[in-house]
Amino acid sequence: MLNDAGRRAAAGTAAAAVALGAAIGTPAAATALPAPETALKPRGLAWRPCPAKDPVEGARLKGLQCASLRVPLDHARPDGEKITLELTRARHTAREFRGVALLNRGGPGAHGRDLPAFFRKSLPKKVAASYDWIGFDPRGVGASRPELICDPAYQDPGRARPDAIPANAAEEGAWVARARAYADDCARKYGKVLPHMGTADGARDMDAIRRALGQRKISYFGYSYGTYLGAVYATMYPGRVRRMVLDSIVKPSGVWYQDNLDQNVAFEKRIRAYFAWIARHHKVYRLGKTGRKVAASYARARAALTAKPIDGKIGPSELDDVFLSDGYADYSWPAHARVLSALVVRHDAGPLRKAWRPPGRLDQNNYTVYNAVGCRDAAWPRDWARWHADSERLYRRGYRFETWGNTWYNAPCAFWPVQGGPPSRLGGASALPPILLVQATGDAATPYPGALETHRRFPTSRLLVQAGGHNHGVSLSGDGCVDRRVAAYLGSGALPASRPGPDAKCEAGPLPEPASGKRRGIAGEAAAHR
Repeated sequence: MLNDAGRRAAAGTAAAAVALGAAIGTPAAATALPAPETALKPRGLAWRPCPAKDPVEGARLKGLQCASLRVPLDHARPDGEKITLELTRARHTAREFRGVALLNRGGPGAHGRDLPAFFRKSLPKKVAASYDWIGFDPRGVGASRPELICDPAYQDPGRARPDAIPANAAEEGAWVARARAYADDCARKYGKVLPHMGTADGARDMDAIRRALGQRKISYFGYSYGTYLGAVYATMYPGRVRRMVLDSIVKPSGVWYQDNLDQNVAFEKRIRAYFAWIARHHKVYRLGKTGRKVAASYARARAALTAKPIDGKIGPSELDDVFLSDGYADYSWPAHARVLSALVVRHDAGPLRKAWRPPGRLDQNNYTVYNAVGCRDAAWPRDWARWHADSERLYRRGYRFETWGNTWYNAPCAFWPVQGGPPSRLGGASALPPILLVQATGDAATPYPGALETHRRFPTSRLLVQAGGHNHGVSLSGDGCVDRRVAAYLGSGALPASRPGPDAKCEAGPLPEPASGKRRGIAGEAAAHR
């Protein structure tokens, strides 16, 4: 359920995962890094001022430059059919130019043309001014063409969706039929495109961007699914990497079916922690003095919405959509606790109406590309009995909050028209420049073992851990210890010394207070999860 710069961190649609794709070669030897001070002359891109506001995504692009790049649909046929990638740039203003840095907020399927503005304002001025920051909408996403959108009724049938937790075989069968219909619609609309939507295709697009920019090497910063994309790029093109930051890291060996099962366990822990936090503030929210009692309050709200959805549109699945973001990050904990309190204590649906929004065009596009990449990347079970058995097993073991919602979010992969192949081994050659891995130990969307595994696979990497942190997307979110280390790496290449396990640690800050909860960092600015 990654759709990881924020899918449901955006607080809208429904469940997630991380994904890789198509065959990737074994790591090749990297070459020595050249001095980055002098940029090669850009070629193949006609930069123009961006509109102040993106008409497709609604993102603010004021002060950025925009460009379009044509790339092959199938990189094995460079003279064949072309697709279009839309890019943005925040140009360097410092005399010392450190090269270009491509940016990805995750997903798969998250848009990215607004990211240069975020990085420019979030990093220290000296570091921010020394790069050309490059945002781009990956293939199929946002302003890039073709834009992929399948069967909007799967996420937004115009009324409350069925309860994600099926009460019987008939309800489960209805969900299965809906997932199959979604996959069938994608096959009808995009049969020529879907075979070329894997992560390896995205990595080849990144290298096409590098060539169009006239650069021998690129830097890269990726969150969530973007860490997997970056790892694939570093495996395929180790000699073309300068600096790379991977934040909130996908477990490569779990792509993608097992990673989603792992998420179901991790999200249960996070929602229990949230309910315990609400209980500690019982005087404010009046939802119960223990986590169990708060969970019971949530269950009562779900039951009431099952019996009578608000306005016929907000039922139990939509309530779960809103609260899923609280598993990704704690920024919305105070606000959503007020939503639940109003609903349970005062029987006031107004705050929930404001908190929930139906999936818009960008959400629908995000979800389609999420499936197109994830289903292509790796083999998924084709026998629904396997999905049912795994979902029931986890649900009966008490991992209830996310399990069935995540099942339906990924269920189209059981019927996807393009078979996924086993992902190739990822890893870094010894000559690969050191890359910086950043991870919170309690992250639910990309659990901590993924960072440890990636650290082992890339021997030259350094792992910076936010000990006790549980938010998804750590860098540039207000943790001064993490942000200083990230800025130092981007600015001068400074890294912690290599040691067994994590190479450096920062202690997480305190949980929010009931009056707080302002979103910050990439989890707020770059929501793209479910």
